[in-house]
Amino acid sequence: MKQNFRKFSALFLVLVLAVLSFAACSGGKNKDDNSVTIGTLDLVNGDLIAQYEDWYAKELGVDVKIIRFDSGKDINSAIASGGIDIGQEGTSPAALAIANDIDVEVFWVADVIGSAETLVAKKDSGIKTIKDLKGKKVATPFASTAHYSLLNALKQNGVAETDVELLDLQPDDIFATWQRNDIDAAYVWYPVLDNLLADGVVVTDSAQLAEQGVITADVNVVRRAYAEAHPEVVQKFVELQLRANDIINKQPDIAAQDISKKLEIEEADAAKQLKSFSYLDAAQQIEQLDNVFAQVLKDTADFLVEQKSIKSAPDLETFQSKVTSEFVKAASK
Repeated sequence: MKQNFRKFSALFLVLVLAVLSFAACSGGKNKDDNSVTIGTLDLVNGDLIAQYEDWYAKELGVDVKIIRFDSGKDINSAIASGGIDIGQEGTSPAALAIANDIDVEVFWVADVIGSAETLVAKKDSGIKTIKDLKGKKVATPFASTAHYSLLNALKQNGVAETDVELLDLQPDDIFATWQRNDIDAAYVWYPVLDNLLADGVVVTDSAQLAEQGVITADVNVVRRAYAEAHPEVVQKFVELQLRANDIINKQPDIAAQDISKKLEIEEADAAKQLKSFSYLDAAQQIEQLDNVFAQVLKDTADFLVEQKSIKSAPDLETFQSKVTSEFVKAASK
């Protein structure tokens, strides 16, 4: 019996050592060592050009996996779980991520939103102004920049949120309910926005709200642990975004061609969408990241507290610690 036990113990020890050895050499190796997983929303900005031109796979120097998501909320969940390393989302989800203590850094302003996000009403709904939304069904993806803009529009026009039946729907679901005449209006972005405009009227948009101080944008965030382990990958990612923005601003026809092919839409539609955003160069990025966006995120979080979407918002210093221009500065040298 003792001899059998010794044999079993020796065999068990060999198996344990083999497992530990395998983990150290392969399975236990941190995936951060040779890969990056990027979360995208397929927003009309430089990320689409980088995807279409296959720059990530060719130039980031690591194995690349790209995962498409439907919303910034999903991006946050994936980052929190370690499922992605770099993600793109609106300022509202970014503010939520920081308020919920997800350890991310905002390191790139992908675009500043203008008329790309618009509140559209059914032509026969009787809605012409924000005040006409009282008693109506209005859809938007909750916790998105469109949701934030919609709530601000209501507030500025003296319309209580409870006076409107707000529905939390993803863009594709918004189009489906619109076609069924189950909603009266929606605040959403392209490409669904284009479908709604076919038989809808514009009530307001994010360009008009920006003039009133309600600034929204799409940003890139990175897991802090990944950024600390692989600053060279994040820097190279920024270099590719700068290159793409240069194409958008100086060669818009080429940008429209790439984006139309990537999204499988008409080139004229891509060109139209590109005009509804602003795309920043390196100097503008640094100015915005250093001096503007922490306050934008803080204001967004404070508004979400006021709307009872979150219980509390961190102080401005916390947001400042989560916004960095270091990768843009390094990439632009």
